[in-house]
Amino acid sequence: MLWPITTGINAAGHLSIDGVDLVDLAGEYGTPLYIYDEATIRARCREHRAAFAKHYPQGRIVYAGKAYLSPAILAILKEEGTWLDVCSGGELGLALRCGFPAERIAFHGNNKSPDELGQAIIAGLDAIIVDNALELERIIAIGNELGKRTPIALRLNPGVEAHTHAYRQTGVVDSKFGFPTVDDQAERAVVMAINAPSIDLRGFHAHIGAHIFELDPYRAAIRVLCRFAADMRDRHSYVAREISPGGGIAISYTPNEQDKETPLDELGWMVGQTLRECAAEHGLPEPGTWLEPGRGIVGQAGVVLYTVGAIKDIPGIRRYIAVDGGMGDNIRPALYEAEYIAVVAARPRGHAIPDAPPLDGDLVNSRIVGKYCESGDFLIREIMMPPVAPGDILAMPAAGAYHLMMASNYNMVCRPAVVFIRDGQARLVRRRETLDDLLAAEIM
Repeated sequence: MLWPITTGINAAGHLSIDGVDLVDLAGEYGTPLYIYDEATIRARCREHRAAFAKHYPQGRIVYAGKAYLSPAILAILKEEGTWLDVCSGGELGLALRCGFPAERIAFHGNNKSPDELGQAIIAGLDAIIVDNALELERIIAIGNELGKRTPIALRLNPGVEAHTHAYRQTGVVDSKFGFPTVDDQAERAVVMAINAPSIDLRGFHAHIGAHIFELDPYRAAIRVLCRFAADMRDRHSYVAREISPGGGIAISYTPNEQDKETPLDELGWMVGQTLRECAAEHGLPEPGTWLEPGRGIVGQAGVVLYTVGAIKDIPGIRRYIAVDGGMGDNIRPALYEAEYIAVVAARPRGHAIPDAPPLDGDLVNSRIVGKYCESGDFLIREIMMPPVAPGDILAMPAAGAYHLMMASNYNMVCRPAVVFIRDGQARLVRRRETLDDLLAAEIM
């Protein structure tokens, strides 16, 4: 699945989502324009929950807010019964201000400030995922001062290498994240936590990276965590109640076979089976667990629209197609070498669109580039494109995760508007920024 589940082609031959014409949306709201299909978001929430309910009922789904967070998505997650993880005071503040239940929020991050920790402890979150010794010391001190007992999980570094871009690997030994398990740092944290009256140590967590297709690294991480849990039981009489392998499962961004995501049923079976096997092997009670999908819930729910501007042909090399967005709203190609596809919204062809004509005929080797003053400002490095003209609307799927949350105002460009579609109706959930917005914090 590359596109939202309601994607189709309407009577005019235009690309549509839940019956809404994307060319018309571009005309009404301008471009770049981010569009989310609410039906896809809800379906993905339910599919993730169903995979756990079938294979390991004591598990829960905790949406990774860093993928995309807004009042609109929070309202859906709240209704769907999904939990939430945040990794900054800003994300936490937004969630609480939108009325998301504090008892369904976990707080991640490798360098939480004392103010952020205080905010989390006062709010009464489900858990703080503790990343290092300084953070644990701060939580103990704040809890003692406030007279509150704080539930936590320790984030461990399992030393597992996931096959993904180096910038997305977070579980290798040489990482800024988590307590290392190659020495006694993690064990010292356990001792500190279980001896602190203001701490309720629930268990252990790991996160090995992002956009991972294979399941074997997750099995390896679960085994490391369970072995560590057994050691802590034997040495310190501490029994972990929860063990989580984190998130990071990949989605499809292109129709290529190597870009095919793992079925959620397989993921749920693997996590449940591995936890049961490891618990039995070490004589541990079966722990609670959680998974942290972000892009898995919103990635393919999102489509971004751009307007074609300048077009340049370099004989024998390629065609450059410039659009009115770029690295300011999607840094992933420049940062991670992420790959995408694009279609002309008024004449969609191929690329796994239901009922679309095949991608054949007069195609040109092209590069889709942005408007920012960097040679690395490209959205698609290489793609065979049909003829396009200035003013055409390009649609790129799988745009729901890590675009808007990583967006910037580089070159003083305003960030785009966002539209949600439900039951054939489009509603603006974030207006396009203006120059006044960009200058609001400046002292003139």
